[in-house]
Amino acid sequence: MSEDSFADVIARVRRGDEQAASELVRRYEPEIRREVRFLLRDPFLRRTFDSMDVCQSVLGSFFLRAALGEYDLDRPEDLIRLLISMTRNKVVDATRRQRAQRRDHRRSTSLDAVDLAAQTPSPSQVVEGRELLAAFRDRLSNEERQLAELRAAGREWADVAHELGGTAEARRKQLTRAISRVSRELGLEEPNDE
Repeated sequence: MSEDSFADVIARVRRGDEQAASELVRRYEPEIRREVRFLLRDPFLRRTFDSMDVCQSVLGSFFLRAALGEYDLDRPEDLIRLLISMTRNKVVDATRRQRAQRRDHRRSTSLDAVDLAAQTPSPSQVVEGRELLAAFRDRLSNEERQLAELRAAGREWADVAHELGGTAEARRKQLTRAISRVSRELGLEEPNDE
């Protein structure tokens, strides 16, 4: 995929274009599933986790955050690195929760309570179900919503900072924190163990 066509697909994903989302799923889902299988070398984890559930969780998070303008993706390689990083984080978090549950032998060792597919909607649900995006935006402050709208429209961080004040880095961090906060509020992400 050329950089121009990649930029076009990403812009269309930000606007909620279902065809663009389907194209990204078709192109990058195998990479995510391959990474999940690589990470799940432990036989117990392989029996417990399904690569498709992890893949749907990663893509669901990606599409939601992309629609809010969080990511700066210039090349297909940037997207692959992002998706692989998200995949690793999802597997590590789920594994940590699973192992924490197993410390108490009275608890079930299944992943019913840690069902990755139930934590986030599938990519098609995110793209088709504009209700989630609307609920997400409703939980943002007016300033955070304005940041998300400017980024979703393709504005660079320097332009956003110039228009709203502050620095580009401060505005980027503000939006990232807001997205993480609302994701936790909506049950799309687990709270950090910090």
